[in-house]
Amino acid sequence: PLFLLVAIIGLSAAQPAGQMYRVDNAASNLSAKVPFLGLGRRTAGFPEVEGTIQLDRSRPEDITLDVSIDATALTAGDDLTLSRLKGERFFWVEKYPQVRFVGRQMKLKSPTEGTVQGELTARGVTRPVTLAVSFNQAPSEAAASDIITLTGTTRINRYDFGMKSYRLIVGKYVEIELKARMVPQA
Repeated sequence: PLFLLVAIIGLSAAQPAGQMYRVDNAASNLSAKVPFLGLGRRTAGFPEVEGTIQLDRSRPEDITLDVSIDATALTAGDDLTLSRLKGERFFWVEKYPQVRFVGRQMKLKSPTEGTVQGELTARGVTRPVTLAVSFNQAPSEAAASDIITLTGTTRINRYDFGMKSYRLIVGKYVEIELKARMVPQA
């Protein structure tokens, strides 16, 4: 009996805290918008998003968010823009096929809104980024079987990631929006 109790305590201590979710690739995406010619905006899409999110309902600030974006699957409004974005002057997908965001701490300002502090890596450069997040329901109140939708937005300086070409045509700041459908893992 004592051995069984110790084994159960040991197993429960070995389990990761919180609920693990998988990003549903088919229902998730990322978009990036940048000013173009000072008159409008150009949007690039990143339809291949995958990753995991671990949330502890009792301590939502202890989040582990690890999202990878397949830069080779990048989409754009026309072939010329697409080839430039995939090329050496921007994402250089042959050398850097993945963009990654890793978040480690969340501050909630309401049950469904907050910020996640993390790091964004693109073109082999890693910079700190704050992602403003909102959830379709409060993670602290979600049942273990509930699917949760996360929307995250941030603004980055593309120059910080070595994307300095076409300064007179393409704006410096990029607005990024992530929409992730989080499916509970068993």
